Amino acid sequence: DGHREDIIEYVKQKYTPDNVAYIGTFGTMAAKNAIRDVARVLKVPYATADKISKMIPTKLPDGIKKPPVLKYYFGLTGKEENEKYIIPELRKLYEEDDQLRHVFEIASKLEGMPRNISTHACGILIAPAPVDTFVPLTRNGDDISTQYSMIELEQLGLLKMDFLGLRTLTVIKKAVDNVYESQGIHIDIDHLDYDDSEVYDLIGTGHTEGVFQLESSGMRNFMKELKPHNLEDVIAGISLYRPGPMDFIPKYIKGKNSASEVTYETPELEHILAPTYGCIVYQEQVMQIVRDLAGYSMGEADNIRRAMSKKKQYVIDEGRKDFISGNESKNIPGCIANGIDGHIADSIYDSMTDFAKYAFNKSHAACYAVVAFQTAYLKRYYPVEFMAALMTSVIDNPGKVSEYILTCRQMGIELLPPDVNEGASGFAVSGGRIRYALNAIKGVGNNIIDAIVSERKKRGNYSSLEDFITRNATAELNKRVIENFIKAGAFDSFGGTRKQYMSIYVTVMDHILGDLKSNMAGQISLFDIVDDESKAEFDIHLPDVGEYTKELKLAFEKEVLGIYVSGHPLEEQEELWRKHITNTATDLFYMEDDTRKGMKVKEGEFITLGGIISDRSVKYTKNNQPMAFVSLEDLTGTVECIVFPKVYEKYNELIAIDNKVFIRGRVNAGDEEDGKLIADTITPFDMVPQKLWLKFDTMESYNGVKQALTNILNESDGRDLVVIYIASTRQKKELGDAMTVDAGDIKVRLESLIGADNVRVV
Repeated sequence: DGHREDIIEYVKQKYTPDNVAYIGTFGTMAAKNAIRDVARVLKVPYATADKISKMIPTKLPDGIKKPPVLKYYFGLTGKEENEKYIIPELRKLYEEDDQLRHVFEIASKLEGMPRNISTHACGILIAPAPVDTFVPLTRNGDDISTQYSMIELEQLGLLKMDFLGLRTLTVIKKAVDNVYESQGIHIDIDHLDYDDSEVYDLIGTGHTEGVFQLESSGMRNFMKELKPHNLEDVIAGISLYRPGPMDFIPKYIKGKNSASEVTYETPELEHILAPTYGCIVYQEQVMQIVRDLAGYSMGEADNIRRAMSKKKQYVIDEGRKDFISGNESKNIPGCIANGIDGHIADSIYDSMTDFAKYAFNKSHAACYAVVAFQTAYLKRYYPVEFMAALMTSVIDNPGKVSEYILTCRQMGIELLPPDVNEGASGFAVSGGRIRYALNAIKGVGNNIIDAIVSERKKRGNYSSLEDFITRNATAELNKRVIENFIKAGAFDSFGGTRKQYMSIYVTVMDHILGDLKSNMAGQISLFDIVDDESKAEFDIHLPDVGEYTKELKLAFEKEVLGIYVSGHPLEEQEELWRKHITNTATDLFYMEDDTRKGMKVKEGEFITLGGIISDRSVKYTKNNQPMAFVSLEDLTGTVECIVFPKVYEKYNELIAIDNKVFIRGRVNAGDEEDGKLIADTITPFDMVPQKLWLKFDTMESYNGVKQALTNILNESDGRDLVVIYIASTRQKKELGDAMTVDAGDIKVRLESLIGADNVRVV
């Protein structure tokens, strides 16, 4: 994606600049914008317009096909069947406020009209002569673009090309470079073994975080079910995992697992549908069916494919007769003439039209599958280098970085804090581990990073804090930059602790920078006239102050890096956390990338998140009732939770900073912004019932300690259930509600009685 402009510049030079232009596109008045714009012109207070705009759903409800939707929401259509779309709060404002009624009426007329002209995200027009001889042009910033949209350009017969910048290709290149730098191995990524079973085994496990097109939770589950064995399976999987084709997934998997389950309506279909186990999966298969069974030409086959994919019903209806009985004027024999029963031909045509509405273009899916395989290959054989490249590609997105850091931990890849003696911009590979990027430290500009790295390359690694400051004294270093380096752990390789460096860095900076100013002024300092041995006596030594607590170190990392690096406050309770959540924080992040646009969860969906309360703010409603805005942080990121008065009254004692809680609530989606959680219930981690598993090899070993065990269990009172497991017979018995305990309170005593390996809390 970093070279897209280079390709466009190449095209300009090849076809001459005057023959190439960007393509204009028109932004329209959406419902929310229409309200805001009209309110601004009519001088309605911003807060009022904002409140009304937020009442309007971001996504269109089922049943409303296209704008204007405002008439539906305010009940202005006058049709009873549309009453289900009315939003009562908006209708009430419309009836009671004359000024707002005026805003609504104007906005509903403007909705859907062009609002502004901008440049198409990836379209480029290439003409056989200067573009201004075909269409009018306009200037968008430094770019020249057409005043016609892509639809009009295509109708005029002009050529529109899409130049898509794909982040994943950058990830692949960076990963290949990482492998060469860390291991000296050159990977020819364009000539991999696409029959490598190890790669397909990885995909089949569902551990495909970071693998192109295969990293959503739904796709990971599908890959576990599909268990692909070759590239054809991956191509089909990518094509099937979309609304519509999903209905064919069970049939596809059944056919893949058992050849006897695959059937064809007529033998002539077998050579076409055998690779997809009797399912129509691709547009190319539709074209092949009409050619081979009914005698269509290449061009006519493409016309029927286009009609089906564009849902042109009249063309589809006309094509049925041609397919079954033929059309002499088009030189189409038809299925009957080729010996296929008319009823069977009719049934095949039904199958094609049902599927072709959603059918994928196989050549497109194959390109996706190749890139998916390449990323899976790198993850399988070079996981550290691949994950470093992957995190570098999303370095400006802390939520995504947090998500991949969690993946690294699950893969057993250690993450190291940034280090002034290693790496630079982006995540680097260091001895089988990943070194955090220097340019991710807050308050440290790229110019400072460039100077530090340049000096390191010229004269070698830095040996101490004094050495670092002395050699970079002219690199715009200030006390805040040095402090952030210390908090991030960038000086850990010098030895000493972060607390020690925080104690002396101000003195060191004043000392070194003061000497530098004196020298620049031509003054002679004490250090200019004493020998090296005497200078050593004046060195600033690290004081004996120990180190910060783990919690404080993590808090500093979060402060200057935006995420935890050397650990996480939830790590010790990760198993409990995973067991009781339905989603993670990143599922509520709005993202636009190669894998998705929007959130992973839906507006209004009820979910459960778990984490640490990192911030809280209490506000008061118009009725003077307290409510709270809470920041809930988990292993992947932070989500804002809104606690309205009724819920606040019930749970306010639990809403304290550093408390670990599970919050169940309803998703509130913004307009192209991160979602929020409207809290419904709040449960502390330590009040979630767990199961205390006690394992014994045999019934005899259990009976031998039964009395002592019972005594310990009787002395504890809590919410956790006790399960006795006999390994030799695989028997298990849950002791029930009468014998619930506080597992954390008695765990150590139980471990000393029956062994730590035999006690587990889940």
